[in-house]
Formats: sequence, structure tokens, C-alpha cells
Amino acid sequence: MHKLLLFGIATLLLGCGDSAPLGSISGQHQVDSKTGLVKRIFDQAQIKRGESVYAENCVGCHGPNGEATPDWRKPGPEGKYPPPPLDSTAHAWHHSTEVLKKTILKGTPPDIGSMPAWEGKLTEQQIDDVIVWIKSLWSDEIYDIWYKNFEGK
Repeated sequence: MHKLLLFGIATLLLGCGDSAPLGSISGQHQVDSKTGLVKRIFDQAQIKRGESVYAENCVGCHGPNGEATPDWRKPGPEGKYPPPPLDSTAHAWHHSTEVLKKTILKGTPPDIGSMPAWEGKLTEQQIDDVIVWIKSLWSDEIYDIWYKNFEGK
């Protein structure tokens, strides 16, 4: 009886790992045994698709590598904030996947920023792909912090 109970518990524990399929927004994750950081295992084809969507729709405001504009924390003369960085330097990694997706779909409130709503213009798959591409820009250290704050809870 004890062996059966231990087997059942072990099966449950082993089954509790992150089992998101490759190509999902979150991807799969492992801890690097040398650094202790969560490392990403993203579908490279999805990253390429996301890069293409980004180049067609986002690069004009957020820059070629998600670096955005200088002084993105200061509102412009009209009172709106410029596009924030999407790379490791700030901002995007401070939000969950859900918030990133909602911001892309709905845009920013018009009195705060100029991000347009992409709902109905981009497919859900295109939005998921661009989010994965954005996450691929983040350093390992930033991704580890983001994952532990939003996905690994």
C-alpha cells in the first residue's frame, strides 16, 4: 500500500512541471544547472514569425530591436508617453503575458499613449508570435525575473 501511495505522489509531482507545448506564448522552461536561471525553450519558427510581424507593424514605434525611444518615461508635449522599450532595458518584462497580449489587442488608453489596438488587424497567432519574439529579446537574467514573478507562481 505504501509503495502504491508513494508511486502516486511521485507521479503527481513529476506531472506538475511546465508542460506548455513548444510554440505557446510561454514556451517550455528549465532551470540551468550552472546559473540557476530559468532558461527558455521557444519554438524558433515562432520567433521568426514574430520577428516578421514585429518588423511589419511595430518597428516604426518601438525600434528595430525593441529599444524604443530615448526619454520614454517623460510625456511629450501632448501629455502622452512615447513607446516604451520592449527589450531588456525596461517596461515590457514588468508585465505578464496576459497584460502584454491585452495591450496589443486593445492599445493604450488614448490619454496615456498612442499604441493602437491591433484586435481585428492581427490574428491571435500573430500576436502570440510577436510576444514570443519580444521575450526572446530579454536577457537570461531579465527572463528569469519575469518568469518567477509572473509565470512560475
